[in-house]
Amino acid sequence: MSQPLRNILRQSLMLLSGLLFLSSSITIAQTTTITGTIIDGPTNKPLPFANIVFPGTTIGTTSDERGGYTLTASGNFTKIVISFIGYKSITKVITPGTSQTVTVKLEPDSQLLNEVVIRSGKRERYRNKNNPAVELIRNVISHKEQNQLGSYAYASYEEYDKLQFSLSSLSTKVADRKIFQKYRFLLNNRDTTTLPGKSLLPVYLEEKLSEHYLRKSPSTDKVIIKGNKRVDFGQYFDSNGLSIYLNRMYSKVDIYANSIFLMTNQFLSPIANSAPMFYQYYLADTLVVGKTKLVGLNFVPRNTTDMLFEGKMYVTLDSNFAVQKINLSVNPRINLNWVRELQIHLQFEQHTDGRYFLSRSDLLADFGVNKTKGGGIFGQRTLSYRNYKTDEPQPAPFYSGQPQVVEATAASQPDEFWQANRHDSLSVAESKVYTNIDSLKRMPSFRRTMEALTFVLAGYKSFGPFEVGPANTFYSFNPVEGFRLRLGGRTTPELSKRYYAETYAAYGFRDQRWKYFLSGTYSINNKSIYQFPQNYIRASFQRDTKIPGQELQFVQEDNFLLSFKRGVNDKWLYNDTWRIDYVHEFENHFSYSIGFKNWQQAPAGSLEFKRIGDADNAPSPTLTTSEFSVEARWAPNEQFFQGKIYRVPIVGRYPVFTLRYTAGIKGLLNGAYNYQSLTGIASKRFWVSPLGYSMVTLQGGYILGQVPFPLLTIHRANQTYAYQLNSYNLMNFLEFVSDHYASISIDHSFNGFFFNKIPLFKRLKWREAVSFKALYGGLRSENDPHTNPSLYQFPVDAQGIPYTYTLGNTPYMEASAGVANVLKFFRIDLVKRLNYLDNPNVSPWGIRARATLDF
Repeated sequence: MSQPLRNILRQSLMLLSGLLFLSSSITIAQTTTITGTIIDGPTNKPLPFANIVFPGTTIGTTSDERGGYTLTASGNFTKIVISFIGYKSITKVITPGTSQTVTVKLEPDSQLLNEVVIRSGKRERYRNKNNPAVELIRNVISHKEQNQLGSYAYASYEEYDKLQFSLSSLSTKVADRKIFQKYRFLLNNRDTTTLPGKSLLPVYLEEKLSEHYLRKSPSTDKVIIKGNKRVDFGQYFDSNGLSIYLNRMYSKVDIYANSIFLMTNQFLSPIANSAPMFYQYYLADTLVVGKTKLVGLNFVPRNTTDMLFEGKMYVTLDSNFAVQKINLSVNPRINLNWVRELQIHLQFEQHTDGRYFLSRSDLLADFGVNKTKGGGIFGQRTLSYRNYKTDEPQPAPFYSGQPQVVEATAASQPDEFWQANRHDSLSVAESKVYTNIDSLKRMPSFRRTMEALTFVLAGYKSFGPFEVGPANTFYSFNPVEGFRLRLGGRTTPELSKRYYAETYAAYGFRDQRWKYFLSGTYSINNKSIYQFPQNYIRASFQRDTKIPGQELQFVQEDNFLLSFKRGVNDKWLYNDTWRIDYVHEFENHFSYSIGFKNWQQAPAGSLEFKRIGDADNAPSPTLTTSEFSVEARWAPNEQFFQGKIYRVPIVGRYPVFTLRYTAGIKGLLNGAYNYQSLTGIASKRFWVSPLGYSMVTLQGGYILGQVPFPLLTIHRANQTYAYQLNSYNLMNFLEFVSDHYASISIDHSFNGFFFNKIPLFKRLKWREAVSFKALYGGLRSENDPHTNPSLYQFPVDAQGIPYTYTLGNTPYMEASAGVANVLKFFRIDLVKRLNYLDNPNVSPWGIRARATLDF
């Protein structure tokens, strides 16, 4: 498993574990459960999307596309009310504290509708052709552009954003237990109105008030954040990183976009350009609001297991064909991990020019390890909009500069500001979250628990300004060092946000050598060096082993599981590396770095630096180089999974470009060669809902000058049993070298599109994935030791058989077919090497696995 992925998993598990710690020993309280079916009286057909509520409360639910419903809640409820637009409401008496079935027939009420659509009692085979519902949705699709704010030359609005998370299904008896007495102030702060049938304990709340200014040409979206307030868990979570992570999961929903990103998946919008191919639409009813006639349109997936929505929308019957209201949910059989329930409600209001703009968006999701019972986590993101203005431009200089501006007082706005500017008041339970969590994080028992979780899940033991770890590097082994022990640590922002230090020491019992690392970093902008935007200078020294071809990082973390490798793996390097690096990131996500490295390489294991032309054929002891490097990177709109002392880029829909130039200087600090190299990388994720997504990476490089094989491009091989996205998984270490190359890597996940249609795979919720990698490269004669005896000869094995090769006219290729979402955490690939099968110790087939984290 890669280090970035491990960090993502750790942060996610820490968040989940921290929340579930409070819900230990959760039990489900005595409840009233009502199930049944809602039926259209005249036709005896199921009636989807009818409302069922306990009268006098906000606890309720809606019937699904088959008319079925389940309503569960704790309380002394004796009645339920069933209603649907265009039908007479019915009240039914129930027995509290029991489970019972209530099936209801609703009769049309002509007084509620200005017009009623009469549906045939005979269900015909569904067709798009000559279907009035499909004709209506095609009109909605064709008018999408004019119904978006982007159609105006200028537009502005105010946005209020509220995100809250709660522990769900808490029993009222939990707070009475002796072990939880000290947490009574927190456990008694329940909300029983937000989610029907659930008792919620709010533990996280975030609010943001901002003004948005849009310009069509050139395209600009200027955001001014007026206020920003959120729960702070203290040292255990990075508040900014946690906010980005949660907002990423609960992304804003644009119904007019073709794809809607939720959790870690893309859903095809019911009004996407291709939506009629994947959805079925049914006319439900019509009504008049003011002077506007609306048509109700139900929609369901053609295949209930695809990443699609089901729900109902109301569309205006005017020249706009705009969505006036839409409710979205997902079928329980969808291949979505841990999500018990997902609902989205969007409301639109008419502007002065007749267009409809989004006025409110509610996204609700209930998570749980068990989809039917037990404790879980409930999250809700509510966005509301007001003060829409169109075609009122700001002065041209206003739109320049940073796209997002945070006012200096945004994070310190007083309670009076929020009381005056919230679009909706907080519930009683929500209003107590800020003070409750402040009290919680000061409790010694909570701090001890979080410190234990940090060590178990993140591998670090904190001692305030310094922490020891990571634990997964304490022990490993390899053919050169044998049994290897390592201990290290780093300072934290608690010691200083300006100065940082990191170190480790390791000892190999076979080679009986000490290895160590030491670095010091100065933050120029006085921010954590792990937070965006970075601006720091770092100096470091590292003495350690490495496998040729693997990039030497500041700290090359060992991992016990990665100690297991296939085939021959005895050609290593000892490295002494002095480095100094300057890194500068900008708010527009352009960054550059400048560095200098003095690198001394010595062969280890069976590797030798040996020249064919040497008279005594004696190997050279070391190779020293001194090089300067410059790297530029542009990652527009990039976001990060952010921790206190690490960050991992989030793969989004924007491309990432990297260009690196390196120059070796002969004679500088014993540098032995003059050379130059240029490397370019471009990567992008392409979404093709509902067929999943592809990650495509293009890379190329060129080396100018004459250099021995350790300074050539040693292509990234992988001899572990873990699948690595950026390596060739059936290539051997040191197998191929080049001084010029180009490569392409395509990894596509179908997200269960095909497996969901196979009964066994659908039950297991497996997801299919495929990949293809091709590498074209070559070696000029000046860098070929066979024509230049002064260069180090390519490595050979114990029998003198060549171990390292160059690529011919045919590119190296490998492909794989994989099954993802195995046990919800793993992807297993069957990898096939397609050519160069005559090289020694080649594995034409292999099974590789890696951990993933998807919803």
